[in-house]
Amino acid sequence: MSPTRSLIAATVAGATVAAGVWLATGTASADTISGTLYRDPDTAVARWLQSNPNDSRASVIRDRIASQPASRWLSNFNQSTIRSEVSGYVNAANSAGQIPVLTVYGITNRDCGGASSGGAPDLAQYQTWISSIAQSLGNRTVVLVLEPDSIALLTCLNSSELAARNAALRTATQTLKAGNPNAKVYLDAGHSAWNSAGEQASRLAAAGVADADGFYTNVSNYNSTSAETAYGRAIISALNGQGISGKRQVVDTSRNGGASGDWCGDDNTDRRIGQYPTVNTGDANVDGFLWIKPPGEADGCRYSAGSFQPELAYSLASSAPNPPSSPPPSSPSSSPSSPPSSSPPPSLPPSSSPPPSSSPPPVGGACAASYRTTSSWQGGFQGEVTVRAGSGTPSGWVVSWTLGSGQSINQAWGGVLSVTGSTVTVRNAAWNGQLPANGSTTFGFIGSGSAGSPTLTCAAG
Repeated sequence: MSPTRSLIAATVAGATVAAGVWLATGTASADTISGTLYRDPDTAVARWLQSNPNDSRASVIRDRIASQPASRWLSNFNQSTIRSEVSGYVNAANSAGQIPVLTVYGITNRDCGGASSGGAPDLAQYQTWISSIAQSLGNRTVVLVLEPDSIALLTCLNSSELAARNAALRTATQTLKAGNPNAKVYLDAGHSAWNSAGEQASRLAAAGVADADGFYTNVSNYNSTSAETAYGRAIISALNGQGISGKRQVVDTSRNGGASGDWCGDDNTDRRIGQYPTVNTGDANVDGFLWIKPPGEADGCRYSAGSFQPELAYSLASSAPNPPSSPPPSSPSSSPSSPPSSSPPPSLPPSSSPPPSSSPPPVGGACAASYRTTSSWQGGFQGEVTVRAGSGTPSGWVVSWTLGSGQSINQAWGGVLSVTGSTVTVRNAAWNGQLPANGSTTFGFIGSGSAGSPTLTCAAG
């Protein structure tokens, strides 16, 4: 494949992973995306970590990759299972008050027969598949990355096939938007080292970008964020010149953090993850910096496309900075159908928190616990509990408190939840129980009712 191509994984399980680093919360700008990106607990990297907790690379991969939300790829064309796959994923995100990101990757003649070939046998069956996806999106905000390579890569299509694909993408966009009016749909714009901005804008217009929310760039590629946003501004300007206004950009930053290396992600040893995922971009033209290509999943050059390779993940993450330990402030979306602005339920947080800049007072006994409300909305809230060891918790820890009037706990992460009457108990997870003296970890939960200030007790497990 050409080094100007964006290589996409055919079997990407893709996805978002939850962990104890909380970020990606905020508002890009008025009237765009507001909220927190969903991190899926069931991903290839999460499963690898669960199976390899003592691998020397595990902590780096966990803290800098598995902690972050990434897109779930719908890449297996199966009419009988697509509804349950989409609804299960979207409902899990909605229950957590978070924004799911889905990459739809099943168009006929996908990848022009390259390493990620496949997709629907024909465009009629493709539209049936799209309709099933549209019917499973719910009514809250969901981000849809529609068909990578479908517009930037056209070398394998003749004129009639190109017309049919453009019609299929236009219909798919309209179908998805009709299925969920709060869906954000973005079309393929390649990347800044591929087609010119004017050419790409013309292709987007022909494929129906007027009905979409905008376009995405840099999927599975390595171009810098600054190059991509400049390219996006040029495309937006060209679209405006064609009478198509109001379109915005999404940039894949999953592995564009600089350094050199072979163009194929399977073979490079000197690439880096880029900006951590967020919808708080600070750029009026950009709706999100997303991890569309899950870091560590192969391109199909050296390894099977879509397979998770810890060697690749560690190479991408080893020299990257740790993500921020807490999100910027945010508020719930003004749209009643949008999810509350809450942080996601991480399932694989780091086993200990970085030391604070000043030493906290010593903990008496085995451990102590402190609480903060990280987000609240009408009828619900999200809380975070920090567990800090005194003499250490070699056998684990357990935190308890009493629910306030009208409160209930809907879900928790970073610990094992049980509720008996009004008493809440959270025990450590398998990976974060053994805290050294003065070590710490966090767990979080989503509750119903009004947030309060519970009195917590912490004891050795």
